[in-house]
Amino acid sequence: MNTSLKSTALEPPKGAPWYRKLFTVYGMVVLTALLFVIFAIAAPGTFATLLNFQLLASSKSVLLILALAVTLPMVAGKIDLSIGYGVGLWQVMALLWQLQGLDYRLVILMCLAGGAVVGLVNALLIELAQVDAFIATLATAQVIYAITYWTTGGRQVTDNTGMRASAFDALATWTLGPIPGVFIIALVVAAVIWVILEFLPMGRYLYAVGANPKAAELTGVHRRRYIVGAMVASGVLTAVAGILLSSRQAGVAQANIGPEYLLPALAAAFLGSTTIKPGRVNALGTVLGVLIATIGISGLEQLLPGQFFLEPLFNGLTLVAAITIASLASRRRLGRADAPTTAPPQDSGAAHAPEGTGTAAPVSTTADARPAASASGETPTQ
Repeated sequence: MNTSLKSTALEPPKGAPWYRKLFTVYGMVVLTALLFVIFAIAAPGTFATLLNFQLLASSKSVLLILALAVTLPMVAGKIDLSIGYGVGLWQVMALLWQLQGLDYRLVILMCLAGGAVVGLVNALLIELAQVDAFIATLATAQVIYAITYWTTGGRQVTDNTGMRASAFDALATWTLGPIPGVFIIALVVAAVIWVILEFLPMGRYLYAVGANPKAAELTGVHRRRYIVGAMVASGVLTAVAGILLSSRQAGVAQANIGPEYLLPALAAAFLGSTTIKPGRVNALGTVLGVLIATIGISGLEQLLPGQFFLEPLFNGLTLVAAITIASLASRRRLGRADAPTTAPPQDSGAAHAPEGTGTAAPVSTTADARPAASASGETPTQ
C-alpha cells in the first residue's frame, strides 16, 4: 500500500524557470553558504578555523538531537513542547544517580526508559484523553520542571568527590580525528531518522498520518500507533540529548539549563520545512536549520562580541520568518485551489497540522482512490 504524500505548498508551479525551482528547494542551502563566506571574510582569524568548527560541532550537537526529537511529532501532525524541560531533567538525573552510587550504564538505561515514559504519557494525553498536543506537552513540561526543581532543591548539582565514571565523561570527549564524538552521534541519529522518514514504510505512514489522519486510517494505517511511536521516540531522543549534555558539563548539572533549548529546536525544525523538501518537515531540512542558526549566531557573536541578546534574537526572528514563509505559501496555494477549473471535482480532506499551530495547505497523494491531504502552513508535512 502506497501512502507517500507529496506536499506542493511551497513548491514552484510546473513550468517555472529552473532558477526559481533551485531557489525554492535549495535557497536555504545557498543562504547558509553565503553566510559562511561573509563571516569567513569578516572574521578570518576566528570564524573559519578548525578550533571554531570543533567548538560549534560539539556545543550544537545537543541542539541538533533535540531538533530531531521535535521533528518526529511534527511529521505526525503533533508538537512536543516538553523537550526543553525534559533535557534539563535528564542531564540532572544522569549525574545525580551516579552520585548516589549507580553504575553509569544503568543510569543511561534509566534515563532512556524515563524519556520513553514521558513520551508515552504525552501520547496518552493526546490520543486517549484527547487533549490538544500543544496544551498536553506544555503541561507535561511544567510537571517535569517541577520534578527537576524538587529533585535538586533548586540548587546546582556538583560532583565534588569524583564519583561519576570517567567513561561517562568520555561520551562527550572522544573524537574521530578532528571530529568531536558527540557530533558524530548527532549525525548518526540524523541519518537514521532521515532513512526512516524517506525510505521506509514507517516514514511514509507518519507523513500520511500527519497530512490526513482520517484518510490514513481509511487506507489501513494505524494512526494511534504511529502517533504514540513518534511521541515516545521524541522522549527517548530528549533523554539522549540530556545524557550527552550531562557528559559535556563534566560533573555539573543545573535545573534551569534545559528550557533555553526549546525555541532554537523549534526554529530549526520549522525552518527546515521550507527547504530540501519544501512544504513538509524533514530530517535534512532540520539539520540545515540547525546549521544556519549555528553559522549565523557564531558569526554575529564574533563580529559583535559581548552582545548576549544576539542568540535569542536570531532564534526568534528565524522562527517568525520560517512560519511566515510557510503561512504565505499556504494561502497562495489555497487561493490556487479555490480558482475555477474545468477538471472534474475531486474529494479533498483537511490535513492536521501540529495541534495549536496554524492553517493548512493542500497536498496531493500518490495513493489510488485517496483524498487529497493538506499540510500545515506552519508545520507542513508530506
